[in-house]
Amino acid sequence: MNTHPADSHWGIKPVLFQIGDIEFSTYTFFVILGMIAGLLIYLREARKCHQNNEKSYMIVIGAFIGSTIGAKLLELLLNTDRLASANDLLFFLFSGRTIIGGLIGGTLGVWVTKKLLNIQGRRGNLFAPAIALGVCIGRLGCFFEGCCYGKPSNLPWAVDFGDGIPRHPTQLYESAFMLMMFFVIQFGFKKKAVAPGFLFYFLMIAYFIFRFFIEFIRTERIGWFHLTYFQIITIFVLIYLAITMKRMIVASIHN
Repeated sequence: MNTHPADSHWGIKPVLFQIGDIEFSTYTFFVILGMIAGLLIYLREARKCHQNNEKSYMIVIGAFIGSTIGAKLLELLLNTDRLASANDLLFFLFSGRTIIGGLIGGTLGVWVTKKLLNIQGRRGNLFAPAIALGVCIGRLGCFFEGCCYGKPSNLPWAVDFGDGIPRHPTQLYESAFMLMMFFVIQFGFKKKAVAPGFLFYFLMIAYFIFRFFIEFIRTERIGWFHLTYFQIITIFVLIYLAITMKRMIVASIHN
């Protein structure tokens, strides 16, 4: 996640509204709204599949804790140099998060929860539309905040986030992509029998492929082989997802 200067002139609308000296962040509003929307979709899907029970609630809690830790932890690991300044550290701790870290952490959180509570069965199909809609809404917060922006662009829909340079609104690209994935998952597979967990891996593979290519027009730090650190992480995640999904398909065929 590329961050932005901590000044009032950056972003489309970083402050949603203000009461006295208290400012309410637009970014925080959309992140919370995305989480609520995702939770409601998950619970709706759980009811439809007759899995609206205590185990499903515990898995949601595990996913929330894991995604919260993962989103911040990966951001810290990729920006250790920013820990040197106390002033910058305070801003960084309350602003920087990564969707990639959140998805990885959330997946691990679900896995740990299921192991600790001995919960059987896959619930990935319930999470898939919830994640897609949640990220779609949450990315709007990034757009208004002015983080996760793209490289300079001359396209007619390029956006100036505050430095006088029109840029790719990569936040909106990602939001639109995840909205499309939400409808594909909800309606494209509506009448088709899919293996438990298939929709989650389908969404993750689609998202990480999308994320790999959109990184070429995002302003991010370059790591090895002229790739951003997120692209490198994405490659490893995609390899893992492809292997796991292959095993799932083979197992479903044999069954």
